[in-house]
Amino acid sequence: MIRILANDGIHPDGQLLLEEAGYEVITDKVPQDELASVINDYDAIIVRSATKIRQPLIDQCSRLKVICRAGVGLDNIDVAYAKEQGIAVFNTPAASSQSVAELVIGHILTISRSLHVSNREMLGGDFKKLKKQFSKGKQLAGSTMGIIGFGRIGVALASTALGMGMKVIVSDPFVERREIPLFPNHFGVKSNAVIYTDKMEDVLRQADVLSLHVPSFDKPLIGADELALMKDDAILVNAARGGVIDEEALLAVLDSGKLMGAGLDVFVGEPTPDERLLNHPKVSVSPHIGASTTAAQSMIGGELADILITFFGEQ
Repeated sequence: MIRILANDGIHPDGQLLLEEAGYEVITDKVPQDELASVINDYDAIIVRSATKIRQPLIDQCSRLKVICRAGVGLDNIDVAYAKEQGIAVFNTPAASSQSVAELVIGHILTISRSLHVSNREMLGGDFKKLKKQFSKGKQLAGSTMGIIGFGRIGVALASTALGMGMKVIVSDPFVERREIPLFPNHFGVKSNAVIYTDKMEDVLRQADVLSLHVPSFDKPLIGADELALMKDDAILVNAARGGVIDEEALLAVLDSGKLMGAGLDVFVGEPTPDERLLNHPKVSVSPHIGASTTAAQSMIGGELADILITFFGEQ
């Protein structure tokens, strides 16, 4: 029997599909420092972002045939080395794209209308004073959405932004053109209404709202120089990976009065983000929940089941 360790969990729908196919699915969490001692009890392992599959652990694997990432990014897995050792690596890039895109929109709306602050301060606050304070919001229709990284999440975000009446400009060195799916109510919006540019600087300068959808790099993609190129009243959102933005540079810019605000779902040092970001009045925060909707997790579970059943076959 094929044994699968879902070390960071799996939606019950996906687990049921695997068990109906004759697989044994173990969902008990094994601490990172104990994985090496049990990894050879399993034919496959499913992880999210918490569990790391690095070379030293891979060197202990004689039985493991498949590593699955329940999500998009693979930066917690030494993918090339695993493949060199004959271990297949898969992720689930399609299942959670819409949920992540919707969270980005949520942060943008929150910052554009100061909802994160007004929700806290209205209780016991001076209504008239707060009404005046929050009466200079940003209307999104007619503004420009900048997207850096134009994979499935970027495409889902572009589709939503177009439907809201926004213009879209994107930069991705690995993508030339993508078909933008439009919902039926996007009357009058053309799927080719997206500007593509090879220069990230063009996006930084033109965007009223900037959203990042890129993997981790050796150093921040967005630092002081990049932030300086952005409009003074722009909104910046990161639902990609902590470390994509230089957090010290971001704090300095926000404190200086530049940028309307930032929406952050990911942080350096998770699960203990910098408290200065958590408490900053110009920052909307969430605890790395971009893909954490019931619908997305169910689809991820189903996609994982399809991947593993295709790989191993029915038992």
